[in-house]
Amino acid sequence: MNGYGQRDVDAKEYWCLLVSQSKAFDLQSVLKEDIANMGKGGMSHGETKDGEDENMAAWLLGVNTLKIQPFKLPSLGPQDVRVRMKAVGICGSDVHYLKTMRCAHFVVKEPMVIGHECAGIIEEVGSEVKSLVPGDRVALEPGISCWRCNLCKEGRYNLCPDMKFFATPPVHGSLANQVVHPADLCFKLPDSVSLEEGAMCEPLSVGVHACRRANTGPETNVLVMGAGPIGLVTLLAARAFGAPRIVIVDVDDYRLSVAKDLGADEIVKVSTNLQDVDQEVVLIHQAMGTGVDVTFDCAGFNKTMSTALSATRPGGKVCLVGMGHNEMTVPLTPAAAREVDVIGVFRYKNTWPLCIEFLRSGKIDVKPLITHRFGFSQKDVEEAFETSARGSTAIKVMFNL
Repeated sequence: MNGYGQRDVDAKEYWCLLVSQSKAFDLQSVLKEDIANMGKGGMSHGETKDGEDENMAAWLLGVNTLKIQPFKLPSLGPQDVRVRMKAVGICGSDVHYLKTMRCAHFVVKEPMVIGHECAGIIEEVGSEVKSLVPGDRVALEPGISCWRCNLCKEGRYNLCPDMKFFATPPVHGSLANQVVHPADLCFKLPDSVSLEEGAMCEPLSVGVHACRRANTGPETNVLVMGAGPIGLVTLLAARAFGAPRIVIVDVDDYRLSVAKDLGADEIVKVSTNLQDVDQEVVLIHQAMGTGVDVTFDCAGFNKTMSTALSATRPGGKVCLVGMGHNEMTVPLTPAAAREVDVIGVFRYKNTWPLCIEFLRSGKIDVKPLITHRFGFSQKDVEEAFETSARGSTAIKVMFNL
């Protein structure tokens, strides 16, 4: 839980709000051999090579139903690589799909392989791949954009309307023994960065992209709303970008203690009651000791956004990173009168090289965020998702394959 009564719904999950799929389906009618024939992009028909172990993956088959079943990979394209997965994290969106078969308006209409936070080892490269060789350890950026639309050409490929993103219906994810992925979306890890840390580049990228959008730097005093996984990586990213003072707020004592251990200068415990905003803004200002230049709302609820808009100084910025509510009622007019800018954040773009450098240099340490680890048996998969869904002391649940 993110401390505001719901699981984290961060910027990268907001893709769920952009697509509506209404066609109903009966999962029980899907034949097992049909499942085996789905691959990359939800439409693979490739064959596994003779003599190789059958590729297995965690398939979402229905509400609270995950099964490890065969996952047939597509043929390797000239610019693709085949990667053996070694570390895959569970995201809040994965849990949403498991519990409801949908994330907002994005509906799972056929069996889907889950997972998108991942790293692994290159097993095979396409004929035109020059940058990677078998044995390389890589972190995978999970979204494949079209590179033809105006947004892609402008460099804002994270907004591509034809984005194909791991474990976003109908595209299959990466909680599997092996996946096939474009080589240019696989980033080599230095020896000092573990595969688990490589998988953490995905959630960390959300915080890095948010800091870039807000122009965070050594003169930026930062307020973070929400100490869930995305709030915590935003805290880490803001510090790496040079923010001199960071205050983080949440309703959960444990999450706040983790934030303090990760380097937050001050923590403020708040309530879920909207009537408490004014009083809590006073507490936030006291904790900050100076003006709040940028606020990152990493929860995205009426209460958190209202607090963010009220707490941020005149001429400051509020970055909406979390997307807990599709619609919110917030005090925009007073914020506009103070020229507080509201900035949207959606996933990330071109963040993996910087994330890897932050990890290599030691400017960011994501290891404390990994609180639970599981293998890749049927029992492990079920227990891991139950652990993540419970929240409590679980921050990042990681599979070691």
